[in-house]
Amino acid sequence: MHTHHDGPDRDHRRPEGVSDDTVKALGALSKALETTERARGHLYGFHQLTGTADLQLDEAVALLRRAGHDEWAEQVSTEILGRNVIPGHWTFQIVEAYDRTYYEAFKRLERAAVDELAEGRDHLHEAEMKEARRTAGHPDHTARPETGETRG
Repeated sequence: MHTHHDGPDRDHRRPEGVSDDTVKALGALSKALETTERARGHLYGFHQLTGTADLQLDEAVALLRRAGHDEWAEQVSTEILGRNVIPGHWTFQIVEAYDRTYYEAFKRLERAAVDELAEGRDHLHEAEMKEARRTAGHPDHTARPETGETRG
């Protein structure tokens, strides 16, 4: 048993009896969730950009009126301003449905798998990769942030 503080902390050390295949499987599941996190960010970006565009239409309508194009101002105001982006939905409703239907279920399942199969220890695959790629004795290759350990 090691008594020094080199190597991954307990939260990132593989529990006894957890196989390579299990670590790889949980790593793949985690990677898929991370990709979903990025997709969700894009969805929020879509939501915010669409809302910004809708507010910008107020200026377009005002400028069309000022330029004497009341018919066009009215058409933009009644046809596009506040319009549903898909039938019955503004973007906030799409975001809410995505979160409720897909994202939250995915997060719960991934957490339950890590809890049951790896004693709740996250990022085991990455921690083991870090350990394999560290340069012993290099000050910027320490195992953990709280230690100044540079031993290999």
